[in-house]
Amino acid sequence: MLPYLVGAIIVVGLPTIYVAVRYREYRKFLAGAFFVSSGMQFYFYLADLPVPLIWTDAVQSPQLSLTRGTIHFVLFAVCLYFGWFSSRPRAAANA
Repeated sequence: MLPYLVGAIIVVGLPTIYVAVRYREYRKFLAGAFFVSSGMQFYFYLADLPVPLIWTDAVQSPQLSLTRGTIHFVLFAVCLYFGWFSSRPRAAANA
């Protein structure tokens, strides 16, 4: 399972990070996605709902939902800041 996870991180994760760093609109989209995801994960934790993982017999515990919700909220805050509020440094005026 670990080789598949590492392969998925390389194939999907690295291009996503590249696009997120390069394009501001993508960071805005990610901020919204992470906000919704963190809210759902916190709800699963507060409602004490175990979440079955599709196509497996594994179940995500409510404690893991809290951890994922916290991580997604931090990622939401980072994407929100760099997508909406930060501005690029302006080039110095040529004298």
